[in-house]
Amino acid sequence: MQFDDQKQQSRLDELYKREEEDLVRILALKYEIPYLDLTAISVNTDALKLIPEAVAREAGAAVFHINGKKLSLVVISPKNDKINVVLDDLKRAGYEVTLYMGSKKTLGKAWDMYKEVSLAAETQGGVFDISATAVRDSINQIKDIAELKQLLTGIANETNRYKISKILEIILGGAIAIHASDVHFEPEEKQVRLRFRLDGVLQDFTVFKNETFHFLLSRIKLLSGLKLNIKEAAQDGRFSIKLETGEIEIRTSMLPGEYGESIVLRILNPENINVSFDSMGIEPMLFNIIEKEIQKPNGMILTTGPTGSGKTTTLYAFMRKVYTPEIKIITIEDPIEYHLSGISQTQVNKAKDYTFLNGLRSALRQDPDIIMVGEIRDGETAEVAVNSALTGHLVFSTLHTNDAAGVIPRLIDLGINPKIISSALNISLAQRLVRKLCQTCKKEDRPSEAERALIEHTIETIKQKRDIALDASKVWRAKTTENTCPACNGLGYKGRIGIFEAILTDRAVEDVIVTSNPSAREIKKAAIPQNILDMREDGIIKVLSGITSLDELRRVVDMEAV
Repeated sequence: MQFDDQKQQSRLDELYKREEEDLVRILALKYEIPYLDLTAISVNTDALKLIPEAVAREAGAAVFHINGKKLSLVVISPKNDKINVVLDDLKRAGYEVTLYMGSKKTLGKAWDMYKEVSLAAETQGGVFDISATAVRDSINQIKDIAELKQLLTGIANETNRYKISKILEIILGGAIAIHASDVHFEPEEKQVRLRFRLDGVLQDFTVFKNETFHFLLSRIKLLSGLKLNIKEAAQDGRFSIKLETGEIEIRTSMLPGEYGESIVLRILNPENINVSFDSMGIEPMLFNIIEKEIQKPNGMILTTGPTGSGKTTTLYAFMRKVYTPEIKIITIEDPIEYHLSGISQTQVNKAKDYTFLNGLRSALRQDPDIIMVGEIRDGETAEVAVNSALTGHLVFSTLHTNDAAGVIPRLIDLGINPKIISSALNISLAQRLVRKLCQTCKKEDRPSEAERALIEHTIETIKQKRDIALDASKVWRAKTTENTCPACNGLGYKGRIGIFEAILTDRAVEDVIVTSNPSAREIKKAAIPQNILDMREDGIIKVLSGITSLDELRRVVDMEAV
């Protein structure tokens, strides 16, 4: 007969566990404290964090439930001297404690969960400290996108809880190294997809096992100050990465879905917003117009475009351009994306009733010269902003419309008197961001017949506004097939640039505003004599100059629109 040592040891272990549980039950009766098997109960990590791990292990205790100021605490023995210290501390903090007894094994479940909240001990006020050395190592290791993909694929299936922090560090360090603006975790039926947004376009990087993602999800929630037990509602949070060169803020968005919560991490790197007014890609005539308008002492300048079109970057560039120590600039933002030296920035807080409207009213009492309102969303905010522009303030803000001409009908829809609009609004801007062709690997090509017809038609409209020589016989394209260009990581594009259009509120536009309820088309017609290029025309000039491609321009602008 063969003796199975492993099987016998397993039986002995099970007997010892049963004996331990039986002993705890007996002791619980003796001390008149309820017995609890914690392995069958959910542990609330918010409650667990009330006692540091080292103290909990020394005291043989764990807080597993919290409801307001009522706590549930399980202990191995109520006679441990350290328990009295813990209880006194909790009572001094105003907590009402219900005591339970459990075995060392059952408390092991709670203590293991400290690994899930270990990052919270490193988190203070939403700040996540990553050593400059670790980030430098990531940047030095990650030379290009291919190398980052390979590195992530190699660690994507780790389920060891201790390595989750390293995975997240590589993801964040890699995103910063390759200048990604967003990191997307997208749960699917059998896996979780990881994508990075580079120059406005999402790129696949790797996939994770669901188990690995579960641990990553917990880590990110803890870092961002989000509730671990809320899974069926959207949550937003933030944390920061402190580097030697400055602080990078990460904005976290959680959204429930069919296969679990999806995560988007927006990386707000101050280096990415540090775009000067001179380098935004604004064509010379419009550049001179805007430069003149932002130097005026009063009036309103509105930028428009979809989310991610660079409106905030544009407004920040305006503020940096006009700021001097002699003027006061106040912003009301949702959220503050980047901090600007010398400018008083405030953030919308709905919980404290600090809305764009209330913030704008409060800002006016601070005697500002320039006010920046992150977005005009309703009629009241629009009315106060317009009145501010009429009473000696220069107001910068954004509005959601498709083009510059749509600003005026939108303000009228919000209830603003057309006669007031014509007096308050200096200029309406619209913009999009297009990827720039990699100047190392871009290739020259002949346009197709349809492309040439489109380009020639646009050139004709440009020539009515500009005396400029343009050649429709050649275009530039991104090299995509087997592209191994190290300059652009094989993407064919590197960086982005704006395409712009604008409408000044001159006499002709003012006449249309005050005499009728004008459509965007009527505003465009009235602005034709201004000879300002629209986004299609600005884009085609950048295409023919080899700055971007026609495919990229078509991605962000409707080239067939009239």
